[in-house]
Amino acid sequence: MSERGSTSSSTSVVKLDSSEGRWISKEELSDGEEKENVGANRGEEDDDDDDDDDDEGQDAEVHRLVRTGPLIDWFDVEALEVTGMDAKIEDEEFDLGRMAFLTLQTFAVVFGDIGLGPLYTFDVIFTKSPIRGDEDVIGALSLVLYTLLLIPLVKYVSIVLWANDDFEGGIFALYSLISRNANISLIPIQFPPDTHMSSFQLKVPSKELERSIQVKQCLESSPRLKKAVLVIVLFGTAMVLSDGVITPAMSVVSAVSGLKVGIPDLKQDTVVMISVAFLVILFSIQKYATSKMGFAIGPALFLWFCCLGGIGIYNLAKYGVTVFKAFNPVYIIVYFKRNSFHSWLALGGCLLCATGSEAIFADLCHFSVRSIQYTFVLFVLPCLLLGYLGQAAFLLANQTSYEHIFFSSIPGGTFWPVLIIANIAALIASRTMTTATFACINKSIALGCFPRLKIIHTSRKFMGQIYIPFINWFLMVFCALFLVSFRSVDDIGIAYGITEVGVMMMTTILVTIIMVLIWQINLYMILIFFCLFIGLELIFFSSLLTSIGSGSWVMLLFSMLLLLVMVVWNYGTKLKYDSEIKQMLSMELIKKLGGNLGTIRAPGVGLLCSELVKGIPAVFGQFLTTLPAIHSIVVFVSIKYIPVPMVPQTERFLFQRVCPRNYHLFRCIARYGYKDVRKEHHKVFERLLIEGLEKFIEREVQELFLQSDDDFDSDEIQETSRSTVVTATNGSFYSLDVPLLSDYQVPTNLNYNSKPSSSISSSQDKTPDYAKNLELERSFIKKAKELGAVYLLSNGRIRATKESWFFRKLILNYFYTFLRNNCGRGITTVSIPHGNLLQVRTTYMV
Repeated sequence: MSERGSTSSSTSVVKLDSSEGRWISKEELSDGEEKENVGANRGEEDDDDDDDDDDEGQDAEVHRLVRTGPLIDWFDVEALEVTGMDAKIEDEEFDLGRMAFLTLQTFAVVFGDIGLGPLYTFDVIFTKSPIRGDEDVIGALSLVLYTLLLIPLVKYVSIVLWANDDFEGGIFALYSLISRNANISLIPIQFPPDTHMSSFQLKVPSKELERSIQVKQCLESSPRLKKAVLVIVLFGTAMVLSDGVITPAMSVVSAVSGLKVGIPDLKQDTVVMISVAFLVILFSIQKYATSKMGFAIGPALFLWFCCLGGIGIYNLAKYGVTVFKAFNPVYIIVYFKRNSFHSWLALGGCLLCATGSEAIFADLCHFSVRSIQYTFVLFVLPCLLLGYLGQAAFLLANQTSYEHIFFSSIPGGTFWPVLIIANIAALIASRTMTTATFACINKSIALGCFPRLKIIHTSRKFMGQIYIPFINWFLMVFCALFLVSFRSVDDIGIAYGITEVGVMMMTTILVTIIMVLIWQINLYMILIFFCLFIGLELIFFSSLLTSIGSGSWVMLLFSMLLLLVMVVWNYGTKLKYDSEIKQMLSMELIKKLGGNLGTIRAPGVGLLCSELVKGIPAVFGQFLTTLPAIHSIVVFVSIKYIPVPMVPQTERFLFQRVCPRNYHLFRCIARYGYKDVRKEHHKVFERLLIEGLEKFIEREVQELFLQSDDDFDSDEIQETSRSTVVTATNGSFYSLDVPLLSDYQVPTNLNYNSKPSSSISSSQDKTPDYAKNLELERSFIKKAKELGAVYLLSNGRIRATKESWFFRKLILNYFYTFLRNNCGRGITTVSIPHGNLLQVRTTYMV
């Protein structure tokens, strides 16, 4: 639920939600808002406007647009910030050693997939369209060259890489980036504060800005458009998962097939069995750290690219450089005139030279944009071009050899060494799409669009280097089954092309939205990008669909099943979230119950673990009405994972008082990094939490010396009362609901702009009361701590009502329930013994 702040004159600081912002005309701002939002930029604007006449100034004043700041919940913002998380890869100083290290790893992690294209591209092309002359070879080569230049180089390396979401790539990173700038997510998403966001800035009116505002309003106001964007993202994710299944199969079997050139009597069944054995080995070592494996096997991929370039140079020197005519695009037209329908069928094979392009973007989280761009342009692309040119030169002299063209073009004395390198490269390159799949699943889980799975971070330095055991073995099983079922490289290649082009089309649509909404570039540039690439990809897709009967239909069916799983999960999660929000207990109800909460307060600490980070969960009401007593101290605990390796124990917990002092209700956010210990012992967790609570109370008293405190309930969804945000000396913001001391009266003449020393001196007569009540609070917590802590958990589930239609019951009561029961929960960080656990199952009828 979004939380909009009050803008009344009595509010000292406007409370805003971190996920929202709005564009308005300047005259719509109140005086207070205008002063706060645009005052920092007023000086620069005034200097620019001094030379304008009065009439022009008035016109500009009327039409100027102001982007108000994102609505900020400071407690939530602070929960996502710890020491050391501001460091960004792109902002680091240039280090030659580090750049060389990252470049070496990019061969193994990013470019392995696209580097295997020369193994099978021409094989599939000339199987669909046989060679009838030199023009066919040069025309097909021209198609490959321009596909390689347009899709991987122009689209992905030059444009799409910059559409990253805090240095994370992939389909869901694009969706996350759009959701940061437009409220299109069906489930509210809590993002870390975006340091690059231009909040509180005046912008000069322009067509691009007005277009961006219109698109933003259209997306936010239309539920159908929100769902359409989500379906595009989920379909793209399903294609990525399918790609993760077929990429290893295609890479390994095409490399192992080279044995048939050295051993002509080798049967295809033997090739398939060897490939399956290689796949089992491949997925078994996938769990090892990407950084370690990348450093160890990066040289092998470097050697593979050197082989491509070297063999290409050898063939060009031996058979001539006539193939350089393929850089003339006229030969593409000649090729289509000569072969008509067969050349159109060959387009599916031509796309295989660009497979792996999506992996370049999806694996961005492992490396920096610059390291990927430099490596591709200066080394990878030249080696690929030389490889394809050399094969075409070989074909001009050997036009009857359609199968295993790459291995047939290898010089005789180097065949076996190159074959070994090719197989090693195929095994390594298969990791590329698998790691990209992990990254995509990780982001989709964070956005509530995929069932929760166990995620293991394999590096302390790079957050994006992860391993998901279930997905790894899932991909291995289906990859082996697909390889055994469809043994032909040609059939696998067509299915491979369908999954790749499906992801490419979804990426094109989402990047176009980003261009309009966020980048705000010229409309003609946007139209050129969209029409060029979506048109090109649709042509490739139409060619691939003609061969759907050869086995590629299996990949489409597989993608549809994965799409169904994600749609069901997202649909059920949204209904569950909406039900929990609707049934939250109101703050007024809790206050009416009094300090005893309408029951007996027994000594002890109750830790109510909830996925909600705002409001009082409905399950708390069930505990109050069901249990004969409730603990003297109740803490609402929420777990958050933030993008740092480890969170210092001194910064693990953040606290907030929920009700007046005598209620002893607190909210706590426990923060964990991706390399923090999983399954933390409950005793350690409780000790750190109680220590943090005591420090919070001490800090709260110190803050009351410095600032006055108004009645402010920061947990309420609808905010109408006066609010005060206390600023600490380190610049952090703290929200204080009520004074710590019930008998303390806030001075009415306290000046917010006064120095801290004056505040302390004006309250010196209150020092004894503060100290006395602080000691009482400490002794109260100490007594409760001695009796131990009990974990109160809610196992919420949803079920369709009897009046619901059949498919709704089927989806919610069976499919979603099955996924929910077999996936991880939010409070999996703490190892809780059964004797300290009290669990209540809550059923929401929808």
